[in-house]
Amino acid sequence: MLNSLPPRERQIVDLLYERGAMAVADVCDALPDKLSASAVRAMLTRLEQKGFVQRAHSDRGYLFSPTMAERKASETALGHVVRTFFNGSTTNAASALLGMSEKLDDNDLDELEAMIAAARAKRGS
Repeated sequence: MLNSLPPRERQIVDLLYERGAMAVADVCDALPDKLSASAVRAMLTRLEQKGFVQRAHSDRGYLFSPTMAERKASETALGHVVRTFFNGSTTNAASALLGMSEKLDDNDLDELEAMIAAARAKRGS
């Protein structure tokens, strides 16, 4: 689970989701606090061993990318939040999000209504 990663490793995985596959030098350049290439390489190796990133050969050496699709990672993280803060209740979590509705515009609310309708149709209700 991404939430279990140390902050720097999480930062690297987030960069890979944001920018796509990256070489060690690219990761070094993208980090706000500069680290040596060997430190970044060591973290990427740990992330690979933990199953969060994979590497592929390229002309520039190895390119690292996340192993899990971003949507799946988001769903996993959200599931953890729902279990931790809402006792597993998706209704309570959705209610909390809707409580922030002053930040939602009409298009956002229309999209949510369409998603609810699609979920009902999928269930056959």
